[in-house]
Amino acid sequence: MIQSLYPCFQHWSQQGTVWVYSDPHFGDVEHIARFSRPTDEEQLAMINKKVGKKDTLIVLGDIGCLETAARMRGYKVLICGNHDAGGTIYRGVFQEIYTGPLFISDRLLLSHERINLPFAFNIHGHDHMRQDTDLMHMNVCSDVIGYQPVNLNQFFKSGRMARVPSIHRITINQATTRASRRPKRKD
Repeated sequence: MIQSLYPCFQHWSQQGTVWVYSDPHFGDVEHIARFSRPTDEEQLAMINKKVGKKDTLIVLGDIGCLETAARMRGYKVLICGNHDAGGTIYRGVFQEIYTGPLFISDRLLLSHERINLPFAFNIHGHDHMRQDTDLMHMNVCSDVIGYQPVNLNQFFKSGRMARVPSIHRITINQATTRASRRPKRKD
């Protein structure tokens, strides 16, 4: 189990591995025509080769064809992207649906598009071309990660969030700095 997850999300890791993936665009030929991609069936096979029936697959948006998405293995969680048509049509395919960014631990934010925050590591998709190389982001867009879902369990163990300060530490540091700048009272 991933202890770092907020308690309301720990059920994702109780029975298996948690995987993160973005932008499959199943059947969405118009929006992905400029990319050389595997077929939907090939992409689905690559996902299902990693994700087991008891695993959790978090998709960070831009699903495309629901019939193909329904064939992805695991307990499925969707964070809607800019090409997704709102949460209600995905019921029955995804067990959990979120229409915006989601903090799943005190310093980890999942979102479709890249978000810059000084107190959170952001796992995102959306950008089909850029591999994030900074200390605060990971792009899991299918085109960038070679159509292989990213293992969230291993991500937590990797230490990539070690340098991300918590919002609590930032707040305390700012309050301390402000207090040190105030003129001293003469009693």
